[in-house]
Amino acid sequence: MPSSIHSHAIQDSLAIYPINPTDFAAVVTLANHVHGNGYLTETALADMLQQGIKQQLAACFLAKIAQRVVGYRISFAAGQWQPDEWCSPLAWPVRVEDMAYFKSVAVHPVVQGQGIGQALLQHSIQVLQQQGAKAGLAHLWCESPHNSAVRYFSKAGGQLINRHENRWQHLSAQGYHCPRCGKVCCCSAAEMVLQFTQ
Repeated sequence: MPSSIHSHAIQDSLAIYPINPTDFAAVVTLANHVHGNGYLTETALADMLQQGIKQQLAACFLAKIAQRVVGYRISFAAGQWQPDEWCSPLAWPVRVEDMAYFKSVAVHPVVQGQGIGQALLQHSIQVLQQQGAKAGLAHLWCESPHNSAVRYFSKAGGQLINRHENRWQHLSAQGYHCPRCGKVCCCSAAEMVLQFTQ
């Protein structure tokens, strides 16, 4: 992907679509490029997309520029995911059954900082609200370059609930290779909530 793409050219040519099977390979390649080898597989992606479908509405999207995948957002519908040990439901502003989950996002490094992540987030929020969710939860990578993950979600209105050490370390035993830590991930997650309704 050329590094000379300008922001006005991005906005003019950016297109956002629901993720479909013909894009699986490109989404997985981008995810593993941004988040580290072993982060995502096509089988896992297919399962995740099902968790984002409710009332025949799909909450997972990808961004393309000139027909090339440059970003994606995977989101789970409220009631179609289970809180785990890295969740603090007693501190959430809505009931568990009303909470959607922002599972994963990535934007190609060449076009980061151009509003693509926010555009994907807003597309997902619109569908999640139509599905009945009142808020969305995310675990943000605290050690992301320049704290971009937390800053991105905070800019959208996300509020910090908790911080979890070694959030993704268990994935290292499954072959995940963290881009920061290597074979054993020691990164932390900021558990954050974005309310759709006040």
